[in-house]
Amino acid sequence: MLLLAVISLQAKAKGPDTVRTGVYITSIHDINFKDKEYTVDLWLWLKYKNKDFDFVKNLEVPQAKTVEKSFSTIDSANGKIYLLMKLQCVMKETWAINNFPFDKQRLRFSIENSQFDSDAMVFVADTLGQHFDPRFTLRGWNIDSLNISTGIKKYETAFGDESVAKPHTEYSNYKVRMVIGRDAMGLFWKVFLGMYVAFLIAYMCFYIHVDSIDSRFGLSVGALFAVIGNKYIIDSALPESTTFTLVDMLHGLTLLFILTVIISTSYTLMLIKRNQVEKAMKIDFICAQVLLCSYVLLNAFFIWSANQA
Repeated sequence: MLLLAVISLQAKAKGPDTVRTGVYITSIHDINFKDKEYTVDLWLWLKYKNKDFDFVKNLEVPQAKTVEKSFSTIDSANGKIYLLMKLQCVMKETWAINNFPFDKQRLRFSIENSQFDSDAMVFVADTLGQHFDPRFTLRGWNIDSLNISTGIKKYETAFGDESVAKPHTEYSNYKVRMVIGRDAMGLFWKVFLGMYVAFLIAYMCFYIHVDSIDSRFGLSVGALFAVIGNKYIIDSALPESTTFTLVDMLHGLTLLFILTVIISTSYTLMLIKRNQVEKAMKIDFICAQVLLCSYVLLNAFFIWSANQA
């Protein structure tokens, strides 16, 4: 620790050294919404002069659950160090699921040196060439953008160093931010097909003769429980959210419309008991057209809004 302190003081006297850094992402996979994580495979290279930086030992990936180095090589010719590493990182991520399955996710990857602060070294981005392999990076997703930058990460602590007057430390970091969008239509129908079938089953009540009350109530109540079951299945695969998501909106809308079908059936039952059969059939016809058109239009609006977000 004393040696590191001396090195750090020497670095501060002459200004921070630069570390030219670049990445090439070969794969992003195992995207896990429930556990809030994903896995990224990448090549990382660093070019610098100060051998004390020793990124093989001092590489820090702040948002990673695990970091596995499968390969590393060092070339120290001409007084410069060129370090190339192959990494597999399981990254923590907070997923934005408000518009699932039309969601866009922002994946973050950053590195720091765990021993040298920003007074001793700073990262400089190597922006030459591509930064990801579009053929193998993702399946079922499209890469909208990838941004590489460097910055300073502030920690409001001295990490137990009593010689520091103020509990504040700054480390240089290298950041990769990727925005990905899902190929959603196939997943959308896979997720919501059961819900729509349940609604159509309830809607068919309007085409069952008005005096078949038991059949109409039975279909509506069965459809109601089918929608609730479908929502619980979807929720079990998603992280908990305190906001009202598209999944909540579409299922809530469907439940509301099925409830409306049940209320309409109850009203026609009352008319049947009053021997107003023709009026009951007319009410059925009007409700059927209004409910179907309203349901389709509202679904189209919410889906379009989620797609545009």
